Amino acid sequence: MIRVNSNLLKFDEFLAQYGDRDRHELIDGEVVDLEPTGLHEQVISFLGRKLNVECDRLDLPYIIPHRCLIRISDETSFRPDLIILDRTQLIHEPLWQYQPVITSNVAIKFIAEVVSTNWQNDYARKVEDYAILGVPEYWIVDYLGIGGREYIGKPTQPTLTRCQLVDDIYEKRLFRKSDRVESVTFPELRLPADAIFAAGQL
Repeated sequence: MIRVNSNLLKFDEFLAQYGDRDRHELIDGEVVDLEPTGLHEQVISFLGRKLNVECDRLDLPYIIPHRCLIRISDETSFRPDLIILDRTQLIHEPLWQYQPVITSNVAIKFIAEVVSTNWQNDYARKVEDYAILGVPEYWIVDYLGIGGREYIGKPTQPTLTRCQLVDDIYEKRLFRKSDRVESVTFPELRLPADAIFAAGQL
């Protein structure tokens, strides 16, 4: 993660300057380069493929946009690695018809972040902000096991943390090795955690 602009920006300024660049986020007014790796993208692709199949199988009105920006506040906006939206609810999003920008939780069904060098944001900052926004299910996919021991235990190892919103706080459950990852959004999904982690290997 690299800070790319020393000047603090508001959301509208960020959107005008970086709205069409899908590797930048705004955190507390600072523009951040997400620096994705190829292996990181492999994990996202694997997850997206599996979840798209589940959407089709259940005939759900869900979409997984390639690029999407979530406005958290006037100083912060995130680009989730993977987001699932309810297409029928996008009429409530004032910017969606013109730009892939989400401003509320109404259409959001699921978010996944794949951990990289900015793991502190995924485990702490985004957990807090996504819970406040009201995102019902949030996965933190730490396929390299590089998160802090406070979050994934000791010894550190590849871990998927499922955050399920209860009231306005996330209840967390950790999945490792051959654990079958259970989803609130997709209750019939039984995806082995190690299959997800293996997607991040050559």
